Amino acid sequence: MAEMIRATHPGEVAILDGIADVASGFDLILCDVWGVLHDGVHAHRGASEALTRFRALPGARPRRVVLLSNAPRPGQSVQGMLDAFGVPRTAYDAIVTSGDLTRRLMAERASAPMHHLGPDRDLPIFDGLDLARGGPNEAAHVVVTGLLDDEVETAADYRGVLEPWAARGVTLICANPDLVVERGDRLIPCAGAVAALYEEMGGAVVYAGKPHVPVYEAALATAQSLDDGAPLPRDRVLAVGDAIRTDIAGARAFGIASLLVARGIHAEELGVAAGAPIGDIAHWLEAQAVHPDGVIDLLRW
Repeated sequence: MAEMIRATHPGEVAILDGIADVASGFDLILCDVWGVLHDGVHAHRGASEALTRFRALPGARPRRVVLLSNAPRPGQSVQGMLDAFGVPRTAYDAIVTSGDLTRRLMAERASAPMHHLGPDRDLPIFDGLDLARGGPNEAAHVVVTGLLDDEVETAADYRGVLEPWAARGVTLICANPDLVVERGDRLIPCAGAVAALYEEMGGAVVYAGKPHVPVYEAALATAQSLDDGAPLPRDRVLAVGDAIRTDIAGARAFGIASLLVARGIHAEELGVAAGAPIGDIAHWLEAQAVHPDGVIDLLRW
């Protein structure tokens, strides 16, 4: 129940040391991957342990964890990355990604010429799909999975590429709505930044992942399918993530409780980047369009 982690006064949020005291109030955790389970360089071992212990809790139904990621790759590909980081498979039951939803969107538009904007590492998103492919000048749809070189480029570098598409009415399918993501101690621009610029230019964008409701519907359906389709009330679902704009806003729109991991993409804004404890975050929260139900520095039991 969301009330288990909410503060008593409207506009405030509970600061948690761990999830042990609130975990029994939930049957499903929808957990972000990048920024919660790892930072792009190292795994957060405590997060995996917390999810593993949550799954082991007794209850009227099995406790489930579905990893919900804005990765522009299929869930199976993300699982391979998690294996490489050393994230144990005991920490989760299934993975749903924006890449999975992007594949559905592409399949629905398979007959129209489609072009890819993004690095080669994201090419698995096209595996097994029978699509009409086209170059940038004849494409009816462009799938953007990321920047070609996110180490040095920004979304602004793509204005010249985007202008002809906006003029022709090309639809951009954004496979990763995140604006930025952690890579160690740096923030790296994502496909969402390119899509946001395209919208500013008057272009049409279809978003595949968080904070948009379809990816949450897919994650909930996946969780229910693990237990023969037994309905899972939304007040028994907790979303965990490190981004206000995607994880927390998406949870709010879907009607589920949310827990913000402070030591993620907002770490510098919250003053916890150097390992400092969470302090007075009221002013920062006041500036946000949505609020989480609770805040924790790193996901832990």
